[in-house]
Amino acid sequence: MLKAVKVRIYPSEEQQSHLAQAFGCVRWVWNQSLATMSQTYKETGKGISALTMKKQIPVWKTEFEWLKECYSQCLQSSVLNLSQAFINFFDGRTRYPTFKKRHGKQSIQFPQNVKVLGGE
Repeated sequence: MLKAVKVRIYPSEEQQSHLAQAFGCVRWVWNQSLATMSQTYKETGKGISALTMKKQIPVWKTEFEWLKECYSQCLQSSVLNLSQAFINFFDGRTRYPTFKKRHGKQSIQFPQNVKVLGGE
C-alpha cells in the first residue's frame, strides 16, 4: 500500500527566500533539460536518457554558480520527473511536456533524510 502525506507549512522570510531559490533552480534544470531533449530529438530522432541528463547537472553547476546552492537530489529528481513525463507522452497517457513558468504552482521534491532550511 502506498501512502502520501500532505503538509501545510508556514515558512519564515528566510525560508521563503531559500524555497524560492530552490524552486527557481529546479525549474531552470527542468526547462534546460526539456530544451536539450527536444532539440536532440529533432536533430537525431533519438531521445536522451535520464542518466545522461543527470550527468549534465555538474557541468551546469560549474557554468552557473547559483545552481550549487540547491540540493543536488532536488535537481536530479527534476530530471527523473521529466524523463517520466516523456515516457508517459510516448505511451499516449499525456501531452508533450511543457516548460515550467515562474508564476503558478511550484513544486519540489526533497529526499526524506535531508534537514531542510535550517531545521533543528
